[in-house]
Amino acid sequence: MCDEGPRFSVKEYRFAEAQDEQEREEPKPELVVLIPEVLDSQYGMYVWPCAVVLAQYLWFHRRLLPGKRILEIGAGMSLPGIVAAKCGATVILSDTEELPQCLKNCEQSCRINNLLGVHIIGLTWGQISPNLLSLPPVDIILASDVFFEPEDFEDVITTVYFLMKRNPDAQFWTTYQVRSSDWSIEALLYKWKLKNVHVPLRSFNADKEQLASSPLPGRHTIEMMIISLAGASYT
Repeated sequence: MCDEGPRFSVKEYRFAEAQDEQEREEPKPELVVLIPEVLDSQYGMYVWPCAVVLAQYLWFHRRLLPGKRILEIGAGMSLPGIVAAKCGATVILSDTEELPQCLKNCEQSCRINNLLGVHIIGLTWGQISPNLLSLPPVDIILASDVFFEPEDFEDVITTVYFLMKRNPDAQFWTTYQVRSSDWSIEALLYKWKLKNVHVPLRSFNADKEQLASSPLPGRHTIEMMIISLAGASYT
């Protein structure tokens, strides 16, 4: 029997502007994103809670995105990057070179959302590869839930540091799920001369159990921060 590849289930995410009672009768801006999640257990590619929170942050600040050059690392199903691209940013999606299916998932997400101009490249954290060296300038680096395994933390940070040394004004917008009070990147940020600003979820309407007409992020504890070079100004 031939291997037909992984099976997909398309999930819909709807981002809309919050309205008060007096605005209910007026049409509100809305963005619909389709994500083809992989059902095959050997791949396990789903949209994780952190991705929806980061996508909400991008939607909330969508007026800042047109013309921005954005790189998403560890993109997976690419929900944040897809939202950024649909809001007018120039986006590059990346995931590990070691798992070709991850890059195929990025391609599938772009295709189903009619985003044919989004570049997709293989980038493995902690490695100085030709793809990393040939990246064009970036303004914003995105990542959701990349601080998952402690042994990967420094590889992620060194990759971000390398990109920021080449793009001193760039910012790293990232969300992570609090899984253990013993896991922290503070020492690594200090080591690599980076600083972070915590972003309260309520400041961009993400302090809810359900976002984008989905059951995510649920009751998970999600945090967001913006990381930059220690000497850079944060605006």
